Amino acid sequence: MSKLLRKPNKAEQELTVIHNVTTENSSLEYVEFKVVDLTPGAKYAEELDEKEVCIVAVTGRINVTDQEQTFRNLGTRESVFEQKPTDSVYISNNRSFEIEGVSKARVAICYSPSENQLPTKLIKASDIGIEHRGVQNNKRLVHNILPDSDPSANSLLVVEVFTESGNWSSYPPHKHDQDNLPYESFLEETYYHEMNPKQGFVFQRVYTDDRSIDETMTVEHGDVVIVPAGYHPVGVPDGYVSYYLNVMAGPKRTWKFHNDPDHEWILKSRQ
Repeated sequence: MSKLLRKPNKAEQELTVIHNVTTENSSLEYVEFKVVDLTPGAKYAEELDEKEVCIVAVTGRINVTDQEQTFRNLGTRESVFEQKPTDSVYISNNRSFEIEGVSKARVAICYSPSENQLPTKLIKASDIGIEHRGVQNNKRLVHNILPDSDPSANSLLVVEVFTESGNWSSYPPHKHDQDNLPYESFLEETYYHEMNPKQGFVFQRVYTDDRSIDETMTVEHGDVVIVPAGYHPVGVPDGYVSYYLNVMAGPKRTWKFHNDPDHEWILKSRQ
């Protein structure tokens, strides 16, 4: 069984923790990630110590409070494949938070270490930057929820990516596992995947230059892939559309990546 691929918990209760990736149960040091399903009226609460979080209303509607501010009826979509941005909330360290389901909802909770307390911030769907990247079979749609250009967080970077049928994403293969600025930054990463239709799959490879990590995974609806280091391309088969939510964090909050030299020619051939 892959050490990088996590399957969802499929229990159906008022509150179900679908995924719980921590620094204790993974090889990650800077990124933790949780997916929670809520029924209407169900609540999930947590005390933050030296961590910051970004709470993403993946589907459905939720209320979020940090006990000082309350944001109600967040969320814009019943399916991620409506391909419109959703609402999120950033909460900094040494606070508590509570999430309540308004409708049936799926919520992503993205964590990273934090020592400098920053203001709680509502990230409205209408304020999220939408970006089209790539050409030909390398095209994808990006929602920049918490990019490095936004100073609202200490470490966290959060982004959604949609890749159409037959296309590739995170491609040509790139990595960000060296603290070598301004050329490359060290950022760990998780990918939370969904497929349309749900019975679909994608292929994701995670590999390092020395091949100390080299796994190619068949990733299904609801899976999480952990990227502690290395290149991490995603291929989408014909007939299916891919969605993934990326969480990145590291010692410096900047995204500088390095393309695999063996495959960088693909970019140059299409300029």
